[in-house]
Amino acid sequence: MSTAPHPAAGPKTFADRIQEQTGVHVARCYQCGKCSAGCPLASDMDYAPSLVLRMLQTGDPDLEKQVLRSMSIWLCLTCETCIARCPMEIDIPKMMDFLRQESMRQCQVNPRAKNIIAFHKAFLDSIQVTGRLYEVGLIADFKARSLRLTQDLNIAPSMFFKGKLPIFPEMIKDRVNLARIFKKTVRREEGI
Repeated sequence: MSTAPHPAAGPKTFADRIQEQTGVHVARCYQCGKCSAGCPLASDMDYAPSLVLRMLQTGDPDLEKQVLRSMSIWLCLTCETCIARCPMEIDIPKMMDFLRQESMRQCQVNPRAKNIIAFHKAFLDSIQVTGRLYEVGLIADFKARSLRLTQDLNIAPSMFFKGKLPIFPEMIKDRVNLARIFKKTVRREEGI
């Protein structure tokens, strides 16, 4: 029995990869615009969520690259307002997460997203080390990555005295399972 792809099927498109990785079928969107109308950040995005879907529906490689270089994918809060409003229940937040990962994998990241990525990495590093958010570690890591060393420095003392910035992190007990989760996620992102 042959395992070769059916000749009529053709090569996989970017939309096919999105569906394969996330289960999101971009062709299901019929451009009602409810996702964009409800998105709290649509006005700040270069492409509103419905336009991102349309650009991906076309199959045009240039438009796909524009999506990967856009700020829209980095501004998405994954608040799920879009999926709650979508009559087709298209999971745009899941798709946006895939697009962010793909943007980094293909080195297509918008330069203006530098600090968003720095915060994302600092947050995940904090979780990976302690099992929960350690605010002081998050702040230090973010400041080192973003070089915004003096930003918000004036509010740190009051936050410390209010108990919002503990000096020592609280560690979870089962860090072995946490390490397995991170290892499994990294392997999946690398396609292993």
